[in-house]
Amino acid sequence: MLGSDLLLRLSTEHEVIGMDKEEIDIVSASDCKKAIKETEPDIVINAAAYTNVDGCETAKEECFAVNAEAVKNIAEGCRDKNIPIIHFSTDYVFDGKAKQPYKEDDKCNPINVYGQSKLAGEKYLQSLSQNYLLIRTSWLYGVGGKNFVQTILEKAKAKSFIDDTMAGTGAKADQPSTLSVVDDQVGSPTYTKDLAAAVALLIEKNAQGIFNVANRGTCSWYRFAVRILKESGFDKIEVIPIKSGQLKRPAKRPACSVLDIHKFVETTGRVMQPWQLALQDYLKNVKI
Repeated sequence: MLGSDLLLRLSTEHEVIGMDKEEIDIVSASDCKKAIKETEPDIVINAAAYTNVDGCETAKEECFAVNAEAVKNIAEGCRDKNIPIIHFSTDYVFDGKAKQPYKEDDKCNPINVYGQSKLAGEKYLQSLSQNYLLIRTSWLYGVGGKNFVQTILEKAKAKSFIDDTMAGTGAKADQPSTLSVVDDQVGSPTYTKDLAAAVALLIEKNAQGIFNVANRGTCSWYRFAVRILKESGFDKIEVIPIKSGQLKRPAKRPACSVLDIHKFVETTGRVMQPWQLALQDYLKNVKI
């Protein structure tokens, strides 16, 4: 999702060479060095990650290979020529216990393997590169990739199909269509198209160091789901708020992982649009 939007946004002002996993294995140090040597880039952007949060709990080796060792490979490949690196991390490097949004220099304390692997990648980047832009973001969704918005829409379409079929037979469902979504995790949904535009601004400003970037505003997954259904015309489906423990998922999630984005605003002079407007933009670009 993010890689595609970065290509679209940055190609308007730069020559962009995109490499997918079929063309480069970033877990391979030699592949990274070869790609950097052959393309001689002015900037290297790493938008790749192992993002299956629950899957990371059992596929720990693969998770760390992609989210940490690969970052080491990229940083070492760029080090000799001091090539700037843009790398993306996550709100999940924090434990979610803070009572206010997390700032860039707040202490990291991940509570799942995914967060631990992303933090390990951050540390490799910071120790091996003197010229990096580390962007922490949250709750990503975008066109062309599996994400929460797509999942909610797919479930809504399936439930609506069942309701329509029941109505066509003259039968009546025992209960209204419902979706259960957790209401005790709070964050900032972020549209990859907006994140790509923010990256372009940071490049323009020659920004370095750590930056939090996310769409403005906060919500729980439950509130996000309610808004998705309302904006896409599925508001007859009832959303039931539940606690995270009821799902019994393998990986723990931070309860509140909201990111403070003041540094981005001060550096670029621009604000991110509210997540509600970003969602509307996204829904205009997907088939419902």
